[in-house]
Amino acid sequence: MRYYIIAGEASGDLHASNLIAAIRQKDAQAEIRAWGGDMMEKQGATIVKHYRDLAFMGFVEVILNLRTIARNLTFCKKDLLNFKPDVLILIDYPGFNLRIAKFAHQNKFTVVYYISPQIWAWKKGRVHTIRRVVDKMLVILPFEKAFYDNYNVAVDFVGHPLLDALQNYPWQQESVFRKRNDFSEKPIIAMLPGSRKQEVSRMLKQMLAMVKHFPDYEFAIAAAPSLELSFYQQIIGRTPVKVVHNQTYDLIKHAHAAMVTSGTATLETALIGTPEVVCYNGNRISYEIARRIIDVKYISLVNLIMDREIVKELIQTDFNEKQLQKQLSLLLPDGNYRRQMLSEFELLRQKLGGSGASQEAVAHIMELIG
Repeated sequence: MRYYIIAGEASGDLHASNLIAAIRQKDAQAEIRAWGGDMMEKQGATIVKHYRDLAFMGFVEVILNLRTIARNLTFCKKDLLNFKPDVLILIDYPGFNLRIAKFAHQNKFTVVYYISPQIWAWKKGRVHTIRRVVDKMLVILPFEKAFYDNYNVAVDFVGHPLLDALQNYPWQQESVFRKRNDFSEKPIIAMLPGSRKQEVSRMLKQMLAMVKHFPDYEFAIAAAPSLELSFYQQIIGRTPVKVVHNQTYDLIKHAHAAMVTSGTATLETALIGTPEVVCYNGNRISYEIARRIIDVKYISLVNLIMDREIVKELIQTDFNEKQLQKQLSLLLPDGNYRRQMLSEFELLRQKLGGSGASQEAVAHIMELIG
């Protein structure tokens, strides 16, 4: 069979790579052409476009890059027609993927959407487009199935693929991790400032300000695989902090606490079991637009799934040195606040179900394409 997969961000690259591994277990001769990243390529996919050239964050940034986006859409449509896949698998990334889904549907390709865009939060009208042009939605959050059922969309809940990714990850022992990265014996505070340059530039400055407030801890940045070390060094300057490459899960696991930019990383950190404070500071205009049209109580997946505040969210002006210091001061001691958060993380794991999401998703895809 021929599979065409589109993932436009780092998290999509992770989930798509696990999906590809599951596809190959069922279809050893699979031909897989994809938009994605290094992890997908390691699983044998032919990468047409890398996600680092696709990820534009926020309303303003999208407008500034409309010409590039249009060129990518045109190229993708031609590439689909040339490759003629048995199934098109879309991973989140709705602004681009829904346009491609319409085109694919018009050209009689089978379309599967794995990992739903967050249309339950904003642009709910997109659900009608999905019902018309997507043959099957495969969702990973428990409440998403009920949402799509209400609109008579063909949907199945397959569980969350992060549980698989964490179960299969080759964890380093703490002593090995510390020696490999030249850590001292001090407890570690992890900084996850995001995966895009514009995002990291905004987030990292405030995170770095914490170093002087907590001298008894060692700070380390989880570097995005698509960003070079020199980029981080320009921001860090002389601040005593380490940059850890390609070991994000190990850094989170062996950290005492983490400062995490809103996104999939908030859920990864919780499932690994490291207490965290969630941070977000976007382009002011983009944020003001989003605030008026997004209908959710929280920005982190942890709080959204649990439907209550489990982790503190510092958003826009609240994401400042004073507030961040306060939240870390509450989080670091082994007191009730920390213990309660870890207890809630256990409940979160139970709510997401067991492992096997990738295999479950592939079973539905195989059933659909015969």
